[in-house]
Amino acid sequence: ILKLLKVQARLERNNGMKIMVLGFGQCGGNIADEFSRLNATAHSYRGFDILTGAYAVNTDATDLSGLVSIPSDYQHRIVIGSRKTGGHGVGKINELGSKVARDDADKVIDAMRSAPAFGETDAFLLVAGASGGTGSGALPTMTRIIKDRYPEKPVYGLIVLPFEHEETTEELALYNTATCIKSAAAVADAIFLVDNQRYVRKDVSLRDNIARINRTVVAPFFNLLSAGKEKRARHIGTKLLDAGDIMQTLSGFSAIGYGQTQVDFINLPLRTKPDFQARSAQAFRGIQAMDQAISELSLSCNLAEVSRVLYLVSGPQAEMSMELVRELSQYLRANCPAATIRNGDYPREKSVLDVSVVVSGITDLEQIRSYYLRAATVIPGARERRAAAEQSLKEIGDAGADLPSLL
Repeated sequence: ILKLLKVQARLERNNGMKIMVLGFGQCGGNIADEFSRLNATAHSYRGFDILTGAYAVNTDATDLSGLVSIPSDYQHRIVIGSRKTGGHGVGKINELGSKVARDDADKVIDAMRSAPAFGETDAFLLVAGASGGTGSGALPTMTRIIKDRYPEKPVYGLIVLPFEHEETTEELALYNTATCIKSAAAVADAIFLVDNQRYVRKDVSLRDNIARINRTVVAPFFNLLSAGKEKRARHIGTKLLDAGDIMQTLSGFSAIGYGQTQVDFINLPLRTKPDFQARSAQAFRGIQAMDQAISELSLSCNLAEVSRVLYLVSGPQAEMSMELVRELSQYLRANCPAATIRNGDYPREKSVLDVSVVVSGITDLEQIRSYYLRAATVIPGARERRAAAEQSLKEIGDAGADLPSLL
């Protein structure tokens, strides 16, 4: 009876986080589409939703046509700025992206409010690529607008940093990235930073690289958002990870990672392996998954300087031991000595042991500092080249001033 009461208590306090995802620009829209696919997977295979809605917002109507999972109606694939851009984008000018987002914000808000499950939304996640025009301009602007409309709900950003070749060949990529991060950091409750370059594989095409990166970015959210939604007792962890744990962890610049290792899910009846060896193997597999999650964090950072860490370990019930949790916690404590560490377990019937990790409150960010410094040097040079080009055109016009016109 006592065991049943404990299970019932866990069911009653079951309070998983549901988020609403809005992707801005081409990059943001594609990642929002991946979130929508993930929600469909949760709905089909686990019997619940982890999103209250997924939306793609763009000034370029053509980009919206390439999405797969987000519904194709105008309330989910939203074109903004048509009067100014004619449906053809903003030409990487993020000031224009910000302006059209501000002008058409009501169109986005109305679409969000029309979601049947809007009232169940615990938080908003806004996604964009930092180097583009629409996404980098719209994300900070819409973050402020949504926070003003719904001040009781946290608004998080997920900002994708440019590839290395974009940084070295496109000055606007540096400027847009720096201004997007600075503006978003001033208004968002937390920002996940994703370094595209960390996930690049040189042996595959650009299209396949981007598709794989999008899946890699979204994958860690699946179990984090699913664990608190489970209703079946066998899938509810001893330490339930709920919306409060996630919200208390997220603050400032953040990164997310995911790792997994295979487990032997066939339990032979005549197994003779000593118990201490089995427990040791479980802990070793957990450390392997944790190490992979940290090495695959969305942003390279100094773990010694982070202030908050959250991890969720998931796998077969037989793998969920106190020894495993103790080893993982000690591993993180050794790497993140100054951090508050939260954890949860999520028993699922599968043949892998996986770990999702969120590090937040990152302060040592040399990469972001570099964006700011380089962008500051780009601005005067861009202005000079623009002025020189205008002067050259004026001189050409002056040289032909005395010639007759055929028009």
